Amino acid sequence: MTEQPAVVWRKSSRSATTANCVEVALNWQKSSYSNSSANCVEVAPGGGFVGVRDSKSPETGVLVVSARRWADFLSAVRGTGSV
Repeated sequence: MTEQPAVVWRKSSRSATTANCVEVALNWQKSSYSNSSANCVEVAPGGGFVGVRDSKSPETGVLVVSARRWADFLSAVRGTGSV
């Protein structure tokens, strides 16, 4: 059975405790190069952006980049493009 990516729901910072709220779901996917003894990253693509975080410390924050810039980065890393 294939492991499914973790879905994390986050309440919008614009939501108030007495008003209607909006929550956003992100499917965090661990890098295929990650393992239990190495530095790990997770990515969550969605809505024209990609979130990137440290899987060992997800509470420390998320780097958000445009989907286009993420694709450029991956191409450069793979040696199939330039940034």
